[in-house]
Amino acid sequence: MTPKTISFMPLGFSAERIEIEGSTMSGLPNFNIVGMGARTVSESRDRVRAAIKNSGFLFPDQKMTLNLAPADLEKDGTFLDLPIAINILILSGQLVESDIKGASFVGELSLNGDLRPVRGIINVIEAAKRQGISTLYLPYKNFVQGQAVSGITLVPVHTLRELYLHLIGEKTITAKKLKIKTPSTHQSEVAPSLSQIHGQTLAKRALAIAIAGHHNILLSGPPGTGKTMLARAGLGLLPELTAEESISVTKLYSIAGYTDSIISQRPFRHPHHTSSLTSLIGGGSKAIPGEISLAHLGVLFLDELPEYPRSHLEALRQPLEDRTITISRAKYKTSYPADFMLIATMNPCPCGHLGDPVHVCTCSEVQIRNYQKKLSGPLLDRIDLFTEVKRPKISELLPSVERQNVSEDSVVKNTITEAIRLQQERYQDCTSCNASVSSAQIEEKSALSLAAKNLLNSAASKLSLSARSYFKVIRVARTIADLALSSEIKSEHIAEALTFRLRI
Repeated sequence: MTPKTISFMPLGFSAERIEIEGSTMSGLPNFNIVGMGARTVSESRDRVRAAIKNSGFLFPDQKMTLNLAPADLEKDGTFLDLPIAINILILSGQLVESDIKGASFVGELSLNGDLRPVRGIINVIEAAKRQGISTLYLPYKNFVQGQAVSGITLVPVHTLRELYLHLIGEKTITAKKLKIKTPSTHQSEVAPSLSQIHGQTLAKRALAIAIAGHHNILLSGPPGTGKTMLARAGLGLLPELTAEESISVTKLYSIAGYTDSIISQRPFRHPHHTSSLTSLIGGGSKAIPGEISLAHLGVLFLDELPEYPRSHLEALRQPLEDRTITISRAKYKTSYPADFMLIATMNPCPCGHLGDPVHVCTCSEVQIRNYQKKLSGPLLDRIDLFTEVKRPKISELLPSVERQNVSEDSVVKNTITEAIRLQQERYQDCTSCNASVSSAQIEEKSALSLAAKNLLNSAASKLSLSARSYFKVIRVARTIADLALSSEIKSEHIAEALTFRLRI
């Protein structure tokens, strides 16, 4: 008898089907697992043995071999504990194969038989659904997150003993729909209000355009002018995730082991400039998502951009263009989505006071040139909006009581929401935005008036705009037109887009 149990193991942004085949042979009692299992899989022998005994079952006193197929795929993690235990119970005659027909199992076992949650559960459920699995038994703590996927029966399990009684029909597990918690995306800070940022009308306008169209933006200015505060204020202007987007973001955070619930808020990631390259773009021994993938459909905030290593910044060039990251190693290759909006800040020079009317810049020309050269031309060409954050006037720092009581956030967010709705209708896709659509789509869907086209062509010739920059101006102008509820891109929209295209 060679019973077979089915499970799934996350691999990149998807999951692979794993079949556990069991067999008993004559010889001294032994329990062996073959099929290219990593150390965590090899150690499952002791966990499973203890879990079976402590749950009141008999562990067979025989020579057993369990094969994890496909044998050429390396298995890592604790996903296979439960299906291995079920296979052993069938081998020992305590269960029969008909009890598990059409079902698959996933979960980590504790020594006393309790089930512990595993990461990447949405990947597992989606893969099981594609494979035609009718029922998936999973740890109870993974059930809340698993409810995001429909079309498959999920049975939440607390203990191995409880699952056994359910399979033999003695005590049925009732799967009640649980209330889905909606935590923030691993963020703890509260977004400042736009009303708290005094002055900076032009920078606020640029930020609203960037968020409405999912454009990349670079804020430059002296220290203490509010660049970081402006960037963080963007967190409060981001729209809610749609159901489809929520699943995509939750999958990434679950793979990384950050959450066991559903994420409904757009991510806002702000890695420090000392972060490693692997933590930024993803990878490592288990190919987990990096910060650029954890910022998918949200914001990646890089404060003081020139302080990041040159290699880190150059690694962003491909994801900024393709909105995905492919991690290639000797033994595997996996891709993660990375459709993030970049908000970056920088000082104009090492001392920060270049062009500041209040303080004198103490940097030499060589220092200024070397500082600004940290940002390559190809990287800057991928940024849609450049804006200078100037030092506010003293009279603007303590506004009147009437101005303090006016909330800019609700007005700006409503305008952004309407602009996003127009983009979704235009592209017939809830995830498409002006910044991410192809040049062919932007040409087809964006009607430029004759005056706007003439102005753009004249400016492109005088400013020596690259082909990428040319279409970026059109994309930004399209967003400006959407904010103005205009179906046509007019010359004033192109003019405003060009002012944000001039590098500081």
